[in-house]
Amino acid sequence: MNLKPILNVLGALLTLLGITMLIPIFISFYFDGYDLFGFIYSALICVCIGTPVWFFTRNNKSLNNKVGFAVVTFSWIIAALAGSLPFYLSGAIPNFTDAFFESMSGVTTTGASIIGNPETLPHLTSGIESLPYGILFWRSFIQWIGGMGIVVFYIAILPILGSGGIQLFKLEVPGPVADKIKPRLRETAKMLWIVYLGITFANIIALVLAGMPIFDSICHAFTIMPTGGFSIKNSSIAYYDSTLIHTIIMFFMFVAGVNFTLHYRAINGSPKSYLKDKEFLTYFSLIIAVSILIFLSIGSEKGYYLAKDFRDSMFQTISIITTTGFGTADYELWPIFTQAVLLSLMFIGAMGGSTGGGMKVIRSMVLVKYAALETRRMLHSRALIPVRIGRQHINEDVVRNTLGFFLFFVTSFALSSIALTFMGVDLLSAIGAAASAMGNIGPGLNSFGPTDNYALLPVAGKWLLSFCMLLGRLEIFTVIVLFSRTFWK
Repeated sequence: MNLKPILNVLGALLTLLGITMLIPIFISFYFDGYDLFGFIYSALICVCIGTPVWFFTRNNKSLNNKVGFAVVTFSWIIAALAGSLPFYLSGAIPNFTDAFFESMSGVTTTGASIIGNPETLPHLTSGIESLPYGILFWRSFIQWIGGMGIVVFYIAILPILGSGGIQLFKLEVPGPVADKIKPRLRETAKMLWIVYLGITFANIIALVLAGMPIFDSICHAFTIMPTGGFSIKNSSIAYYDSTLIHTIIMFFMFVAGVNFTLHYRAINGSPKSYLKDKEFLTYFSLIIAVSILIFLSIGSEKGYYLAKDFRDSMFQTISIITTTGFGTADYELWPIFTQAVLLSLMFIGAMGGSTGGGMKVIRSMVLVKYAALETRRMLHSRALIPVRIGRQHINEDVVRNTLGFFLFFVTSFALSSIALTFMGVDLLSAIGAAASAMGNIGPGLNSFGPTDNYALLPVAGKWLLSFCMLLGRLEIFTVIVLFSRTFWK
């Protein structure tokens, strides 16, 4: 395999990430934070390594299928490594494993954190709220970049990939099918980012008008839109005791979980696109149904029903299905039935083409349809019955891809859970952590619930979950194929 095209993209990407560190450098300088030199050193490392690598390989841009898989996978690993440097070099997270875990959780928009435990980070006396402003912004910013996709960001900013960029685009965009909304790939990437930026800006304005401080609004909007879930407060969104703020965040989490192609069509004069899309209707209906179900379960246990309980039920439902991971209530205090329902939502995830994680609603629909058709085929063995979602015929290749994805997803989840129990993690915590990492959600169950963190997870467990986060974000196939013996021949 020719490594020069891979190094060319990685070098340019590393340089670009180093340049983006200028923003937290200015923030750190303004607030006189101790993280200033950590960012300066990190930026210099990225630029000084990335620029020469990109320059000396600039004439090697031939991207075939194999190279595409390698470029996408290694781009996210490089992004996580670059993102970890400010945490580590500033001293905010003095352990490299923890710094890398936090960074990988950020760029993959998982939202699982190791910050907040006084045993592992005693210098952060007030947990997350002890971090300097530059680091707080960087945690949110890397999630925002990772939300729409590292490579999609790269394609939109730097027009140097040529025709091979379409391969990278298809490998990175979440969902079984990558939609092109413009004839040219770079135009598609640009439009996606314009929509993404516009909705983010609207989110910031809405939060500011609702009474949230502007710095808090920016940081939270940067984690809402990528469905990341990093908060700058120890108690997450529960810190803001405001129905209006919670409602605004619910709305934008919901929006972030919708296919961005639908947003683009709506902005361009076709708002009925939402109602015509079967996946959107299923996504919306599922949120309403689960919210009501959880609300009734909480109320039946208490013996009375409160409006706040319904708000919390809907907030947690949207937060989990979109894989954001924000919390306004500790769902581990709810009936066990509700926790089982939320665990199921971790696997389902948001819509394809959104910033959400999980298997995606469209894949779940295809699996249900396929199972129903197999039952019919048992009665009518000679019948040729295609899989349909509404009036849309689902291609056999998409069906096979979905079945393969489901097999790999469940197998990876099961093996990861078993591996965590081998490391001394209890079964319920292991299941929750593995599901959370694979689905890019953040909070899990038991020891890793919404009010806990991953600080006390064994070192091997942190590296395992970091790998699971990468698998979940790149939807398994892109990463798994690199472990094939034939790939490197």
